[in-house]
Amino acid sequence: MSGLEILLLVLVLVVVLGAAQLVQTARPFIINAVAGLVVLYVAQVVFGVGVAVTPLVLAIVAIGGVPGSVLVIVLSIVGVAF
Repeated sequence: MSGLEILLLVLVLVVVLGAAQLVQTARPFIINAVAGLVVLYVAQVVFGVGVAVTPLVLAIVAIGGVPGSVLVIVLSIVGVAF
């Protein structure tokens, strides 16, 4: 193996390890976002609540999870936002 091949191998290894660390860091937010979106979907189907899924709503739901989605639903019903 030449020096260039070893350098590329090390570079790919660093990128893969960095991506794995990024996924581990983002996993709780992804789980919260999915759970919150399921709650928003169920609220829309069962109760007819219409909430537009915008980047702000996704951020609130990703950080807050199910309580964040309940907050978004309540604010939508009251007519304050969303």
